[in-house]
Amino acid sequence: MYEHHSQPLLPRRQFLRRLLKHIVAAAAFLSVGLAIGILGYHVLERLSWLDSLLNASMILGGMGPVAELQTRAGKVFASLYAIFSGIFFLLVAGIVIAPIFHRIMHRLHLDVDIDEGDDSDGDSKE
Repeated sequence: MYEHHSQPLLPRRQFLRRLLKHIVAAAAFLSVGLAIGILGYHVLERLSWLDSLLNASMILGGMGPVAELQTRAGKVFASLYAIFSGIFFLLVAGIVIAPIFHRIMHRLHLDVDIDEGDDSDGDSKE
């Protein structure tokens, strides 16, 4: 998916195309995560679709719920959805940041070779 460190840096136009693909993928993931929240709030808490969207968006965005939860099932769902949202945020951020991070590392030619026989403290055993 990404070029090897021995290959030249991807031209800017192709990099921007790659970044756009990652942003579209992140938006698709966000849509799925938001749909899970909307459906959960609508079914378990019997909130309207608009209030379900608001609650799910606020939780997914890290702000917290807006509507006061009434049912036990809704409270359990909100707890699990909040945990899911925290991990989900990291996933989506990683999808967007990955091509940028790769380009920076590629540009800096950061290449770490790990040799098992390498003496890292500088002392030779001759």
